[in-house]
Amino acid sequence: MILYNVTTSLDPSIADEWVAYMRDHHMAEVVGTGCFIRSQLLRLLNEEDDGVTYAAQYFSISLEQLEAYQQHFAPALRQEMDKKFPGKYHSFRTVLEVVE
Repeated sequence: MILYNVTTSLDPSIADEWVAYMRDHHMAEVVGTGCFIRSQLLRLLNEEDDGVTYAAQYFSISLEQLEAYQQHFAPALRQEMDKKFPGKYHSFRTVLEVVE
């Protein structure tokens, strides 16, 4: 199993709207691509400087499915996020293998 983790630091002024968008739209769209079997959204509790950071996690059966997502779906979904919250967030992505 592959875990695709997207960690996002937000401008606090958009935090509630961003969480609602993720919960109600974006995460369902990502899973709806068929490349992932489930997702979850987590908030980091050990924040510094009054920041707001979340981790969106998506579980895929294989690295090939993740690569298909990144090639065919991710660019348009990222562009949509950039239009909705321009300059108000920064994300970085990690890919992990679930060992146990």
